[in-house]
Amino acid sequence: MRSIAVASAVIVSLLVAGCGEDKDKPASQVAAKVNKAEISVHQINHMLQRQPGLKPEQAEAASRTILERLIEQQLAVQKAEELKLDRDPRVVQAMDAARREILSRVYLERVAEGASKPSPEEVKSYYDTKPALFSQRRVYNLQEIAIQADKSQLPVLQEQLKNAKSTGEFIEYLKANNIKFGVNQAARAAEQLPLSMLDAFHKMKDGQAMMVPTETGMQAIVLVASREVPVDEVRARPAIEQFILNDRKRKVVEDEIKSLRQTAEIQYVGKFAEGAPAKGAAAPEVAAASAPAPAGSAAAADNDAAAISKGLSGLK
Repeated sequence: MRSIAVASAVIVSLLVAGCGEDKDKPASQVAAKVNKAEISVHQINHMLQRQPGLKPEQAEAASRTILERLIEQQLAVQKAEELKLDRDPRVVQAMDAARREILSRVYLERVAEGASKPSPEEVKSYYDTKPALFSQRRVYNLQEIAIQADKSQLPVLQEQLKNAKSTGEFIEYLKANNIKFGVNQAARAAEQLPLSMLDAFHKMKDGQAMMVPTETGMQAIVLVASREVPVDEVRARPAIEQFILNDRKRKVVEDEIKSLRQTAEIQYVGKFAEGAPAKGAAAPEVAAASAPAPAGSAAAADNDAAAISKGLSGLK
């Protein structure tokens, strides 16, 4: 809304400036002419709306900077068209891909707008069911040991970590067995941890450790110390509302994609026919590329944990 207000201020400013030059001429939407092409005020406003945090008093200077960029862009476009670069197959393909991406994103954003906001009762229910995140929220001081090892070594390393009398003893074992590792110290609030693992962290007592598989091996996480920093429902409410709304938007988009796939005629050809999903079946990896992560997945939960983390920031 603020960006729109800034853009409106620029429109008014430019139109008033135009009227001041000659009251008998109609206000122009043209900001500049570059050879035979025109750059409109609307193009400037579109660029202004993409600058978050721009203050109204900065709009005039920003609009002139943008106009100069658009002039330079237009000059380059004219030379590109002169050289017929717009007919280059790679350029045509890139322009088509950009058009498809924009259209699909705008459509899914419009679909997501249909998600309803959570009621006060739903917010309270979520608060009550997540004590580790709110009423019993803790800040964890962690020692994280990133280990480069084959996943087949996980059981052995888990056992070594479990039986080690101290973190130092476990590290000595890694050194003695030429296992590469790196150590990191971190203080993380509950909302900064992967939401899918929060309950496991919440059950840990100071001094305990867990082993987590990673893409490059595994990570030993030692809970050095922790302290309770609860968050009451009033302070948590905005973050919870946004979390639930994001989750609903994701579900709405997911349902829409599923519905579109069920009603469409999709035929896989050649090598793509092998192992192709059945009609109406979900294609998670495809959906993830064009829409938010599916609801209920670990990735989705972790992404939304970031929203809660943002909402609870400053509460340490």
